[in-house]
Amino acid sequence: MKALALVDGPDHVCCRYRIRPFGPALARAGWELAIEGIARGTLARRRQLGGAGRYDSVILQRKLLSGWEFDRLRGAARRLVFDFDDAVFWRDSFHPKGQQSRSRWERFARTVRQADAVMAGNDFLAARALLAGASVAAVCRIPTCVDPSAYSIREHGEGDAIRLVWIGSSSTLRGMEARRSLWDRIGREVPGVRLRVICDRKPELGAMPVEFEPWSERTEAAALAGCDAGIAWMPDDLWSRGKCGLKVLQYLAAGLPVVANPVGVHAEMVEPGVSGFLPGSDEAWLDAVSRLAADVSLRRRMGREARARVEREYAVDRWEERVVAAVAGPSATAAARPHLGSVVDAGAMPSGRTGGAAR
Repeated sequence: MKALALVDGPDHVCCRYRIRPFGPALARAGWELAIEGIARGTLARRRQLGGAGRYDSVILQRKLLSGWEFDRLRGAARRLVFDFDDAVFWRDSFHPKGQQSRSRWERFARTVRQADAVMAGNDFLAARALLAGASVAAVCRIPTCVDPSAYSIREHGEGDAIRLVWIGSSSTLRGMEARRSLWDRIGREVPGVRLRVICDRKPELGAMPVEFEPWSERTEAAALAGCDAGIAWMPDDLWSRGKCGLKVLQYLAAGLPVVANPVGVHAEMVEPGVSGFLPGSDEAWLDAVSRLAADVSLRRRMGREARARVEREYAVDRWEERVVAAVAGPSATAAARPHLGSVVDAGAMPSGRTGGAAR
């Protein structure tokens, strides 16, 4: 059996974490996986989409194709799986046109209605797929996963000044920069604090000393292991609720306590007082960082709990069977269905309004 994954690019972060890690499990199940970047140019894309018929299953990752493109793919593919880990039906938090987009929503709805399986990265995204008309039988929640063995566990030394870390892309760094006043305050009030930023550009965060580490797939795990606590902040908006928390997963895998604002999946991944903190105000952020800075034993305890959490709930091997089920066919996908009672905002309108329910 042969499967094809059509992705933004073979080295794109979503492919690296949501497709490639499951290649060995698919191989054990008798599937050969091919990965192709979605072709650029009308003729090349037409050939690529039409060629999907050579495969037993096709995974379309994130891309909302135009009408003729989707029709060509759907007509050729024997089985079509749509995988997404972002609110692709909206624009991002900082888009000058605003987040809502009718055309994106319409493309998304067409895609999830006609896909044989829909792999959503969190409950919020699964709920949007159902709202758009996807069948309950087709939708499965499969979180973004990591391989814990790829991450060295932080050894927290005595007397070290605390080194925080943030990892991400320049686009998500804009959220951090929007809270410059918070990082400036922490830099002024927590003795010895530093922030390592692993990214493709360096931010300026006021009094917070920044150690810039250019991102590299080869060095990111080691760069994380040299830090004491991971931080994550994202805007409290509908786009952010579609995020699947990769940076938090990486912190957990490295055995780092996590300090994150309680938005979206942050509140699911971080257990306050156990594997980190979920501060909802500037004062709470300052208190959380100060406590970690002053107590190495607290960092160690939380770091152990963080690693255990990712091994238990977000490791690749915990989700292999469900990914294989989604790719292979309907007899197995039932096991991968979400518990719909836990899916948040299942009755929400595309705009984010709910029928009287709290957001």
